[in-house]
Amino acid sequence: MRTIISGLLLTATFPALAQTAAVPRDTPYPGTMTLNVDATDTDQGIFRVTQTIPVAAAGPMTLNFPKWLPGNHAARGQIEKLAGLVIRAGGRTLDWKRDPVDVYAFHINVPEGVRQLDIAFQFLSATEADQGRVVVSPEIIDLQWQSVSLYPAGWATRQIPVSASVALPSGWRAATALRPQIGSAAGARIAYATVDYETLVDSPVFAGKYFRAEPLGHNVTLNMVADEAKYLAATPAQIEVHRRLVDQAVKLFGTRPFDHYDLLLGLTDRIGSIGLEHHRSSENVANPEYFTEWASGPGRRNLLAHELSHSWVGKYRRPAGQMVLDFATPLENDLLWVYEGQDQFWGYVLGARSGLFTKAETLDALASIAASLEIRRAREWRDLEDTTYDPIISARRPKGWVSYQRSEDYYNEGLLIWLEADAMLRAQTGGAKGMDDFALAFFSGPEGDSRARGFTFEDVAATLRTLSPYDWAGFLVRRTTEKAAGAPLGGITQGGYRLVYSNEPTPFFRDKEKRAEEQDLSFSIGLTIGKAGKVNTVIWDSPAFNAGLTSAAQIIAVNGQVYSETVIAEAISAAKGGSDPIRLIVKSGNRVREIAIAWNGGLRYPRLEKTGTGDSSLDVLLRPRS
Repeated sequence: MRTIISGLLLTATFPALAQTAAVPRDTPYPGTMTLNVDATDTDQGIFRVTQTIPVAAAGPMTLNFPKWLPGNHAARGQIEKLAGLVIRAGGRTLDWKRDPVDVYAFHINVPEGVRQLDIAFQFLSATEADQGRVVVSPEIIDLQWQSVSLYPAGWATRQIPVSASVALPSGWRAATALRPQIGSAAGARIAYATVDYETLVDSPVFAGKYFRAEPLGHNVTLNMVADEAKYLAATPAQIEVHRRLVDQAVKLFGTRPFDHYDLLLGLTDRIGSIGLEHHRSSENVANPEYFTEWASGPGRRNLLAHELSHSWVGKYRRPAGQMVLDFATPLENDLLWVYEGQDQFWGYVLGARSGLFTKAETLDALASIAASLEIRRAREWRDLEDTTYDPIISARRPKGWVSYQRSEDYYNEGLLIWLEADAMLRAQTGGAKGMDDFALAFFSGPEGDSRARGFTFEDVAATLRTLSPYDWAGFLVRRTTEKAAGAPLGGITQGGYRLVYSNEPTPFFRDKEKRAEEQDLSFSIGLTIGKAGKVNTVIWDSPAFNAGLTSAAQIIAVNGQVYSETVIAEAISAAKGGSDPIRLIVKSGNRVREIAIAWNGGLRYPRLEKTGTGDSSLDVLLRPRS
């Protein structure tokens, strides 16, 4: 009874609590919000926010903190970091009450005669990785507007105007898809032109002590911030590769769904890694040595290709279930194998066509992707479409047995599906049509038109049918709902290659190990090993799994020798063709034990091997367009 009475008292005091959620009004909001962010605290990473919100009428009102964030595919708004919230109106402080069900919503009662709310709060950004992604360092700020603003519930966010400004440390420069107000120069505070709230949230800011901007053509700019000035030393040839990326993307999609576009690139290991798409920009963080150690391996270079492609794939054209009116409405993820899967496909293709990845590196990357899915036993019980809900189910938390649980496989398995579709189209049309033709037909629109357009499964299948009469709907349903032991490799085999294994890693594979700081033995004994012999992952039903090994164990010795990467690799090689197991001493907690791994197949690393002569369909796909 006490709970019921308490609830009645709350709804009497805050009538908005009693209101049921309604579809936001897609009509202009009465007035323009102002948002001022002080981002000068680079020591503690505290953003200090003042905001005004015009009031439509007296009475119950709800303010929302953004919850369902585009590109995150889940309710990822960092509400736990909002602190010190004070709401004033007409010179008095208003009481607020958090919604007991939707904790991102704050209810207030607006007094008669009030025309504006004056709001102040702080956003306490992460200072360590276990608190979330770090977005502030002494040299770099990644300002995401959704973390430093509230908005009035009940209206479509694209109908709420907002004028925003940010104060930065002295001498810093900033880049964003937003444009400064006339007369507002880069300096201590930058005031941006008024936009709708949806556009504001879609336009993050990268600011830095060390900054460089390079035009890439087609009204696209590469904006770089770095931990140190030396990391900005991109050569003309390196910048030219990025120009070719933009040129190849425009040739592929035909038109630009933007008036301008800003690639935001952080060269840093002091703020958290990110690759996040926006309509007129993207947030990208790569290793500091992205340019200065260019020859050491491709690293994250195809990140920019992936995120740039998203302007067309996922932003201009997006699944109908993601065409929502505000940041409180849940996103439907069932077509992420198109949104992210096809974008992953185009990211690798454009990386190869531009030279961000060599053709050999691209083929090696495809081999690694295919092999990783080939040993993912979870495919036998969980289909690809179900993985589109993984951002909500697991929120990218670490998994103990990812090879038997699956993860966000719609990225890489989606890539393999579209690789197969390309090979099928080329085979059915004698090479006249391919996925390039799909991209031009599906993702191209009026030049400069950034208004998002939704699509359905049938829209995808219908466009494929215009290129080649075939049961494309049946093909896509099979691939996204099948439960199979092995990965869908048709795009590789029909594309003129086959997946094979050798006892030497490819340069791409070795570079991947270096970036991940682990030794990858997934395709031999079935595990990956990090620093100091810590087991990072164990592949389900692999020799290591069947011997009883788990992640978090530490390998102390191999066949009587103190563990090292070289020692375990040599032990695996020496056991090839024999009958003796590989013996490990492992420590788990306070327990030390010996385990015997029955594996005599030697070291195995994936690569693609050409099966014919001349250019195959995969060769043609990766060739630059003139």
